[in-house]
Amino acid sequence: MTHTLSEYSLTRLPEAGQESLGGKGSGGWDLHCHTVFSDGTVDPQGLVDSALRLGLGGVAITDHDTAQGWPEAGQAARSADFPVLPGTEITTDDQGVSVHLLGYGYDPGDHALARLFTQTRQARLERARTMVDAIGRDYPIDWGSVLAQVKEGGRTTVGRPHIADALVAAGVYRTRSEAFEGVCSTRSPYYIPTPSPTTAQAVVAVKAAGGVTVVAHPAAVKRNKALLSDARIERLAELGLDGLEVWHRDNPPRQRVHLSGLAGRLGLLVTGGSDWHGAGKPNRLGEYTTPLATVETIIARSALA
Repeated sequence: MTHTLSEYSLTRLPEAGQESLGGKGSGGWDLHCHTVFSDGTVDPQGLVDSALRLGLGGVAITDHDTAQGWPEAGQAARSADFPVLPGTEITTDDQGVSVHLLGYGYDPGDHALARLFTQTRQARLERARTMVDAIGRDYPIDWGSVLAQVKEGGRTTVGRPHIADALVAAGVYRTRSEAFEGVCSTRSPYYIPTPSPTTAQAVVAVKAAGGVTVVAHPAAVKRNKALLSDARIERLAELGLDGLEVWHRDNPPRQRVHLSGLAGRLGLLVTGGSDWHGAGKPNRLGEYTTPLATVETIIARSALA
């Protein structure tokens, strides 16, 4: 069945309120949220319910390399009369630097982008199976125990979080976060880099599908030995990159100042998001948000307009 973007469009925009980036109750928008359709622990309805309780102005659903959660998110938005911005977090590579790209408001029926997601998910699945085979020789998990952690079956992007959850279920670690510091770490001998399209390819593909692109947590030093350089960000901006996620817990304070200045110089949007995964991470929904004015700009530039 072919879906159209109108099925997932925002139910409404709230009246302009507090415009500062802040925490819960600020009326801002959390533009980086995951559900059970990738590696989160809560379904889209739970995301909307949690955002309402916190007094957020709206949220974006940004599961990894998929738009499969958009129909449920749209239904939850309509039921609660609460705006949800449809999006995806796309895993990419820029000359050896892992870059996560947030794509908002694109046409989910775009064949080129859908094909890119399908190829990426298949490559991630094969990579996960290879990692599990290696880990299973030393720890009490197997592919079946990893799949048992997947909440949405074949619609979910299987990856390291599900391996981590299997290790927790087996009693190897107490929490997913502990597993990510150990066996599931990028420094682990079991780690295999994620097969990914280039960042440039993803920026161009999302733009062609009518979407808006933002580099997620660009200064997350724990994720990369080397950060995305200013020169590379400038090159992506020339290709159509729209913004930088400056307000994220993994960007050190000094880097936030630098990124804000860089965004201003390049004419890029500045966004904020929690990278919420429900119980999957300690990140708190709404701990960093984006002002309504920026959200309105994203919508105006996207296929949602």
